[in-house]
Amino acid sequence: MIRLFKHYIPYPVIFLGLIDFALLLAAAEVGWILRAIQIDMGVGTIFDRPGPIFSFAFALQLALIAVGVYGPEALQSLRFAAARILVAISLGVIFLSLLAFALPGITLWRSNSLYAMILAITFLMVIRVLLGTMLDSDIFKRRLLILGAGPRAARIAALEKRPECGFIVAGYVSMNEGARVIDSAVRRQDIDNLPQHVIDLEVSEVVLALEERRNALPVADLLTIKTTGVHVNDLSSFLERETGRVDLDSVNPSWFIFSDGFSSGRRLSTTFKRGFDIFLSFLLLILTGPVILLFALLIRLESRGGSFFKQERVGLYGQRFNILKLRSMRADAEPDGEAIWASENDPRITRIGNFIRKVRIDELPQAWSVLKGEMSFVGPRPERPQFVDDLQTQMPYYAERHIVKPGITGWAQINYPYGASTEDSRHKLEYDLYYAKNYTPFLDLLIILQTIRVVLWPEGAR
Repeated sequence: MIRLFKHYIPYPVIFLGLIDFALLLAAAEVGWILRAIQIDMGVGTIFDRPGPIFSFAFALQLALIAVGVYGPEALQSLRFAAARILVAISLGVIFLSLLAFALPGITLWRSNSLYAMILAITFLMVIRVLLGTMLDSDIFKRRLLILGAGPRAARIAALEKRPECGFIVAGYVSMNEGARVIDSAVRRQDIDNLPQHVIDLEVSEVVLALEERRNALPVADLLTIKTTGVHVNDLSSFLERETGRVDLDSVNPSWFIFSDGFSSGRRLSTTFKRGFDIFLSFLLLILTGPVILLFALLIRLESRGGSFFKQERVGLYGQRFNILKLRSMRADAEPDGEAIWASENDPRITRIGNFIRKVRIDELPQAWSVLKGEMSFVGPRPERPQFVDDLQTQMPYYAERHIVKPGITGWAQINYPYGASTEDSRHKLEYDLYYAKNYTPFLDLLIILQTIRVVLWPEGAR
């Protein structure tokens, strides 16, 4: 993986993304040439039209990211990739239309765009057919040596079996730190020279997965291995990189203190984030105002009670505020005022409520909270005080999710289905901590784009 703006991206995704961008540029240029020949116009060179060519490629590249073309499923299934590419091209048309309205003359003509769109679909599918399984082959995978053979090492073995896994375990070394779970592990005493063993296996990274470090951590060998250029990593940091979340089962307070992240140098990023929130929330309220009013009327007609409801939530640094949402449940959903988790096929949800939850329309009024500065567009979902008080007693580091503003969408929302239990909250907390630890404007942009995928293919919405 490559670390880009504090976020890890697999090498196959970078490789394929660069190829796709080049192909989109080629599709735009060939589309221009074909149309120019058709109407008997001078062709010129690509340098005569950089704006239209690059705007086309840029808009479609954003659309490809937004619909999940670079996700693990699309990398492994040609049929899945084809479906996502077609949706991305359609979404790209909308992007380009908005761009043409905002900046006239910077996009391709409609006749050029038609040719370019057809060519883009063809090029993107052909490259995936030609590459075949190469993107999932061992070419892009890192070779690891795992020091440890217990349950912690077994977690890495389980990760290696995932289809989207980006590494190969070249071997396990039992370090005499407890019961051995990995039967194929080599005993440390059977290895004469551990640094040479690393070189012989041609590994690029050594991961410490020891159950007990006392009397088992080979400090001198690790120092030699590190100086040869092989990366040495602890299990918590390794799992954070590979899963995109902070693993609560392996971290401890010292890891939070000494690991990279939670940077204080965020003043410029915070200023940019607030400016973006103000602009986008104001624009969203104007554009979706008619939609909000329409569904407010439908909600009122379907069931008694107000169309909107306010609910107290916990925000930045534990401060409480009220969010505004379109009502999706019956007015008497919580008759005693006691907070109740939403469940799958919850009978309290109305017919209109079921629809607006799936397409996230019920969340639109929260743009008002963003405009006021109580929320951001991207951040951990704000929870109700009753849930927060309960979860803080059950989960370590739960309070740390409140060091950033809560958001309408977030890293947990695009990576994990709707949470409606304590166990779900634990998994979502791991993603929220990753976001709080690694926040950058780049990660915000990635989350916003991926939110489009969640809206188009709602999974687990309750």
